[in-house]
Amino acid sequence: MAKTKHVLSPKVSLILFNIFIVAATAAASTTAGTNGFDSQSFKISRPWPFKKLNKPVVLMISCDGFRFGYQFKTDTPNIDLLISRGTEAKHGLISVFPTMTFPNHYSIATGLYPAYHGIIMNKFTDPVTGEVFNKGLQPKWWLGEPLWVTAANQGLKAVTYFWPGSEVPKGSWTCPEGYCPHFNLSIPLEERVDSVLSHFDRPEDEIPDLLMLYFDEPDQSGHNYGPDDPRVTIAVSRVDKMIGRVIKGLKKREIFDEVHVIVLGDHGMVTNCECDEKAIYIDDLADWIKIPSAWIQSYSPVLAISPQWDKNVENQGEKNAEVVAKMNEALSSGKVKNGEFLKVYLKEKLPERLHYSESYRIPPIIGMVGEGLIVRKNRTNAQVCYGDHGYDNQLFSMRTIFVGHGSRFSRGKKVPSFENVQIYNVVAEILGLRPAPNNGSSLFPRSILLPFGATRDLK
Repeated sequence: MAKTKHVLSPKVSLILFNIFIVAATAAASTTAGTNGFDSQSFKISRPWPFKKLNKPVVLMISCDGFRFGYQFKTDTPNIDLLISRGTEAKHGLISVFPTMTFPNHYSIATGLYPAYHGIIMNKFTDPVTGEVFNKGLQPKWWLGEPLWVTAANQGLKAVTYFWPGSEVPKGSWTCPEGYCPHFNLSIPLEERVDSVLSHFDRPEDEIPDLLMLYFDEPDQSGHNYGPDDPRVTIAVSRVDKMIGRVIKGLKKREIFDEVHVIVLGDHGMVTNCECDEKAIYIDDLADWIKIPSAWIQSYSPVLAISPQWDKNVENQGEKNAEVVAKMNEALSSGKVKNGEFLKVYLKEKLPERLHYSESYRIPPIIGMVGEGLIVRKNRTNAQVCYGDHGYDNQLFSMRTIFVGHGSRFSRGKKVPSFENVQIYNVVAEILGLRPAPNNGSSLFPRSILLPFGATRDLK
């Protein structure tokens, strides 16, 4: 399993970044002004070598639920074109845990793990206020600084089209009309593509520097039918056609080689079957411990338990530990069906590689569910199969794709798999932005991008 190197905490990242600022400022005093930070916007000013656009531009396209390997299920000539002329994560992009849509899209946008950007699941309850987050847009939920805010704060123009979190007002970003459509799933993919491309028809000084576009496929088809269904293959083909529509539009405007196009996904997909053979039932643990339904915030693919102890109960942390011990005793007893496929932890005891403990929003007890299994309170007569995600990000089935095309990406280069928290710094480097503190490595862009001004034939 490939592991991301140089992952920094926000605090350490900020310290290193401050050192970088000092060094950059010192260098600016002895070199030409174009090598330092612009005093107005902090944007790194550098000459741009192309004729149509007078600046670097990034167009990032998210294909929700595009499991790594989908590109081999059918002909994907347009994705293949970007791969052959750009840089690809050879064995896929590693999602953050939990491998869900909102946490991962916001990790891509901020470079932060969910414990730090606050969106710990698609739906969760604040343990202090009792309020429920369910994909809401109140700024209090959304921590960190996403790319569109970084761009706006530093004087650049950004466009977002349905990217999760982009409608939330933050910093200099107000989700401006014409640059930030409000989410509407009924808008066809073709219309989304054409709307984003139309921004390249604006006057030169109004063309956005950053554009972020969201496709809800093949995720919807994957959920409905499971990843191996032929209808998912059809959805993958349709997504590839939309990438082709982007390429054609950029070529028509003679800027295909000038725009940095990044195509990626947020997570993978696995087949689930809601039946006794693939389920773990909480009520089967009753001989060891009874877990009230009110304690359970989420059943699967992440089991999240928040015990509701009376206020006069002392040592609640110890009581939580007793719950975990009794649950694991039951699950490992051999008497609970499929019990070996569920492991329960106090959140602070979760594997460090998950980076899923440093937030009060994360429930105190987390259960890691086996690939493709489900957790339910009790038995039902349901017999249905579908697709799902959210499981351990170490699973290959939870990986997605990453392809980068443009002047800063080498032709035909394959790079090892990496976590999506690294992408924020990559985009910031391309656009010459001062990055906000994040969990990515400040050195990572060097491993995936060509030096500014180098030729794309450099290997």
